[in-house]
Amino acid sequence: MTRLDPAPARQDPFRWDARANRAAQSVTALFGRRLFFLPGTHLGAVKWPSPAWHKDPKGTLAGPWHYWWQAHYVDCLVDAGRRELANGATPAARFNGPGHPSAGRLASRLVTGIRLRNAFTFVNSYYDDMAWLALATHRLDTLAGEARRRGRRRNARVHRSLTLQFEAACTDDLNGGAFWSKKRDFKNTPASAPIALHFARTGHPQKARALLDWLDATLFDPDQGLYLDGARLGPAGEVLVERTVYTYNQGPVLGALLEMGGEADLARAAMVVDAVDRLLTVPSPTGQPQAPSPAHTAGRAPSTGAVASSPMTSSGGRVLRCEGSGDGGLFTGILCRYLALAAADGRLPAQTRTTAARLVAETAGAFWSGKRTVQAGEAADRGHGAVVFSQHAAQPADETYPPGSVVELSTQLQAWMVLEAAATLPGDAGNAGN
Repeated sequence: MTRLDPAPARQDPFRWDARANRAAQSVTALFGRRLFFLPGTHLGAVKWPSPAWHKDPKGTLAGPWHYWWQAHYVDCLVDAGRRELANGATPAARFNGPGHPSAGRLASRLVTGIRLRNAFTFVNSYYDDMAWLALATHRLDTLAGEARRRGRRRNARVHRSLTLQFEAACTDDLNGGAFWSKKRDFKNTPASAPIALHFARTGHPQKARALLDWLDATLFDPDQGLYLDGARLGPAGEVLVERTVYTYNQGPVLGALLEMGGEADLARAAMVVDAVDRLLTVPSPTGQPQAPSPAHTAGRAPSTGAVASSPMTSSGGRVLRCEGSGDGGLFTGILCRYLALAAADGRLPAQTRTTAARLVAETAGAFWSGKRTVQAGEAADRGHGAVVFSQHAAQPADETYPPGSVVELSTQLQAWMVLEAAATLPGDAGNAGN
C-alpha cells in the first residue's frame, strides 16, 4: 500500500501552493505507475482503483489509452516543478518530499512513458492531442533550462516531430484553420487554438495569426463573446458550423491572444473573460446546487445544440461550470490554466484581471472544500490518505465519487490544474477562494 508523505513542515496548509502540493501528491499516489515496471518511465492509470490490467505488466497495453490525458498530466507536473523551482529546487522543496523524484524529473519520465505506450512515437491520429503534448513539453523544456536539467535534446525532437504534424493539419480547406484528426473532415477550436498557441510560443507568429484570424472569422460568436466548436463542409460545399460551446475551447484561444499581444488581441481576450464569467458559470456550493452537465467527449464525436447560458447574478458566488467525467473531466481545468495567465497580465484592464482571478480562486476553493480523504478500507490498491476531488466544482466529492466509486484520472487532473492555477494568482488575488 502506498502512503503519502506528509507535506514539508514549513508549508502553511492554508496557502494555495500547499493545496496544489496535496493535489499533486494525491494524483501521483493514486494513478502514477511505471510502464511495464520499467525504470525511468511513468504513466497515469486511467482509473482508480485500477483494473487488473494496470497491475499486470503483460496487460498494460490492453487497456484504454488516453494520450491527451497524459499530456495534461505532464503540464500539471510542470506546474509543480515551477513551484519547486521557486522554492529553491532543493530536495526539501520537492512536491512529494526529498526521497522522491522532482516534479520535472517525473514529467520527463512521463514523456518517455507516453512515447513507449504510443508505439514508440509521439504522433497519433488527433492533432489536438498532439498540440496539448507540444505545449506541455515546451513548458517542460523551459523548466529544464531554468533548472539546468538534462533532457532538452529529447524535448527538441518532440517539438520538431509534432510541428511537422501541425503544418500538415493547417490547410486552405474551409478557408483556413487546423484539422482535428487525420480523417481531415472537420476543423475545430480544440485543434486550431492550441496549435496557434504552440506556433506563437515557438517563434512562428504569422502561422499563429492565420489560425486566430480563421477562428475569429469562422467560429467566434459575437453575440455570446465565445468560440464555437468547429466547422465542416456540407454536401453542397457549404461551411457547416458546429455551434456547441465548450469551456476548454476558450482557454487556449485566450492563451494565444495573450501571447500575440496586439491591441485587438487583448481587447478580444478581455471580451472572452467577460463572456466566460457571464455564460459559463454556475452557483457555487454555498448557493444553488449545480445541475449535472453531460460528460462531453473532446472532439471525438461533435454534438449539436448550444450550451444554456448561466447569467451572472449579484447575489451568491459563482464557479466555473464543469463538464462531467471522461474527456469532459479536463475541460474546466484547461480553462483555468489560461484564466490564471489573464489574471496576471498587466496589459489587460484591471476589471478583466480581477474577474479572471476571481473565477480561478472561487473554482479552486470549491474543489478544495469539496474534496474527501481516501479511507483505509478503500485503499487496498494504493493511496491511503490521498484526497479525491469532485467531478464538479459545485458538488462535493462525497456525492460524485463516494467511497467505493471508480475515480477517473481526467477529473483529478482537472482539480489539480485548477489548484495550480490558483497558486499562480498575483498577490492576494486567491483569497476569494478561502
